Amino acid sequence: MKKLALAALGAVAFASSAVAADLPARVYTKAPPPAYIPPQIYNWTGFYIGGHVGGAFGGSSAFGNNDGRFLGGVQVGADYQFASNWVLGIEGQYSWTDRNTSSVAFVPGGFTISDRASNLGSVTARLGYAWGPALLYVKGGVGFRDGNGVWDTDTLLGTARPFTVSRNTVGYTVGTGLEYMFTPNWSGKVEYQYYNFGKTNVTDTISGTTIGYTPDVHTVKAGINYRFNWGG
Repeated sequence: MKKLALAALGAVAFASSAVAADLPARVYTKAPPPAYIPPQIYNWTGFYIGGHVGGAFGGSSAFGNNDGRFLGGVQVGADYQFASNWVLGIEGQYSWTDRNTSSVAFVPGGFTISDRASNLGSVTARLGYAWGPALLYVKGGVGFRDGNGVWDTDTLLGTARPFTVSRNTVGYTVGTGLEYMFTPNWSGKVEYQYYNFGKTNVTDTISGTTIGYTPDVHTVKAGINYRFNWGG
């Protein structure tokens, strides 16, 4: 019996070896490479609309003061990206500001001239250079203001005096800024813009005295834009 059992065990082992020899060799496959993620492409071409807040400051005129006042407003524009990195655009902007009245008394003449500064607007072209999501630009065009006024009062009595005034509500504006596209449709910006409306001349009719000053304005703004990417 013992010899018979050993013979049967040997036969089974021999059969298993034969079957294993007939099986194909195991094929080893290399792991697939990670999925390719293309780099983000930033396109500045298209229309946009947005809003801004900031401050307005008087310029170097000898009349009045340069105290800052709050401003807030809206902008709308369109950009076109060309030659890979250059961006050309046009923008309309309007800012509501806190009214700021500056008054100066002229003692020899006995009168006080007051000038009230208010809202600002502009239509500008802008040219920028983009690298990735950032756009550095300069801008320039037509600036305008409304809600402004000039008047002449008697320093002692506080009553109105007759006067004539020569002033502009339209001038020029220039500026520069940095805009950053943090999603394909949203961008934020910081911007400096200067407005110049020429010289204002006020003549007190009673004394015949003429006062001249330049009501220029400096502004600093932070804003956000929603970009439609039409045509991009």
